[in-house]
Amino acid sequence: MVAPNGARKMKSDHPALPITVEETVRAAKASFEAGARGLHAHVRDRQGKHVLDAGLYRALLKEMAEAVPGMYVQITTEAVGIYSPEEQRALVRDVMPDAVSIALREMCPDEETGEARSFYHWAAEARIAVQHILYSPEDVDRFLHFAADGVIPGPSAQVLFVLGRYADNQESTPEDLDPFLMELARCPADLNLDWAICAFGHRETDCLVYAMEKGGKARIGFENGLWNRDGALAADNADRVRDLVAAVKAG
Repeated sequence: MVAPNGARKMKSDHPALPITVEETVRAAKASFEAGARGLHAHVRDRQGKHVLDAGLYRALLKEMAEAVPGMYVQITTEAVGIYSPEEQRALVRDVMPDAVSIALREMCPDEETGEARSFYHWAAEARIAVQHILYSPEDVDRFLHFAADGVIPGPSAQVLFVLGRYADNQESTPEDLDPFLMELARCPADLNLDWAICAFGHRETDCLVYAMEKGGKARIGFENGLWNRDGALAADNADRVRDLVAAVKAG
């Protein structure tokens, strides 16, 4: 899965970072041709700021269906300290996407889980694939408790482990995955977890290769890292995808 822009970076970080819907679709198509099979999509307003805008998401989904019909598209409800759980849920109900990523700690900031339970079960009934974003081993433990208590419906679920934080100069390492895997080992046999990771900085490719060797999936792109495995600045998101494909083939 390619994550071409995220919520924070701007063209000042890299001129090939997509901002508009049209730019995002072009980046997704090029990444698909390079080997990515999914798009993790953010949309921006006219000033380039992250927004949870149903109209922009519908426009993106429409253009993606026409330009890259074979590509899996996942929207996001990332709060970025701006949006409430209620606003996140409203976005998903309005857009009705096939797939969405939702941070567990943003949807359930405390132990009051009634609204979240109703939402997660509604999404499952609507056949909306929810990928639960988990930022720490503690998030994994909390996710497993919620799954066991039925807050999050089974018997299967998607999760994404975030190696590090959205912070200036964050540099992830492959070993950052190990504490997540230790928690994952506690997953009950009747819960089928489809897990993936994202990682930050110059060793993004190394982190993703390590995760794939452990049985996970990979999310790559300018949301998290701008550099190829050799340390060179990537030309664009498709270049990052090609870098990962080459690294996996090289073993």
